[in-house]
Amino acid sequence: MALSGLYNQQKYPDHLRRVRFKNPETGKTLIFLTHLFGPPPATICALYKARWQVELFFKWIKQHLRIKQFYGTSENAVKAQIWTAISMYVLVAIIKKRLPCPHYS
Repeated sequence: MALSGLYNQQKYPDHLRRVRFKNPETGKTLIFLTHLFGPPPATICALYKARWQVELFFKWIKQHLRIKQFYGTSENAVKAQIWTAISMYVLVAIIKKRLPCPHYS
């Protein structure tokens, strides 16, 4: 299948595979578009599930660690910034637990 619409076809002219998955736990049907034609549908769904966990992790980082942007672009710079923010988050949590303050509850 190819994307329809002039701008869509210009920006992504390659063919895509449509994978349909019904979650046995929730009964919800999910539909994915992928450029991977080889793997079976279950593998595609597992990849999207793993990707969703990464998205949730970055959402948690934005909400709790208050990282609005990364100051470096290398893997090491990003890791250093995340670990520094996590360390500060944990330190603040320990301080809040040990020194209860009515202003920060």
